[in-house]
Amino acid sequence: MQTTVPRMDEREARAWLGLITVLQLLPNALNAQLLRDSGVTHFEFSVLSTLYTAPEPVTGMTELARRTDSTLPRLSHVCSRLEQRGFVERTPRPTDRRATDVRLTTQGRQKLIHAIPKHIELVRSLVIDALSPEQLDALIGITGAIEPRLTADAARRGADPTPGRSSTAG
Repeated sequence: MQTTVPRMDEREARAWLGLITVLQLLPNALNAQLLRDSGVTHFEFSVLSTLYTAPEPVTGMTELARRTDSTLPRLSHVCSRLEQRGFVERTPRPTDRRATDVRLTTQGRQKLIHAIPKHIELVRSLVIDALSPEQLDALIGITGAIEPRLTADAARRGADPTPGRSSTAG
């Protein structure tokens, strides 16, 4: 029995390949700029941003992993580097010594605040300024249409459907 593989028409393929290209190039550009100008990776910036915007001053590692769309081992490794540099502090949770809490230090807050202007400058030059107001509205609509599907897919896979978006917000 032969099955038919669904195909994309030329327009769909151009849209899909364009999106994939942007998704591959943009994170590398953001990472390179943050490393060059601030000495932090894009993921480290995301962790610092997530802690900075957290509703409470202390966040559990499991919650932080969900909010940054990370695995606990990856986050633990990154938090170790950030802690060695004085940007975060990890402590055992008082109510459950098996759990670890993390908080942004004053030095980490300063590092983040220092990194934001150049980060926003690059985001503007690569993305925002490349679009007309109408295209920017279209991008808002496009991401708004795709995000719920990705959120539902993440929930089905058991991942947190609402990771932090702090890295794009500056």
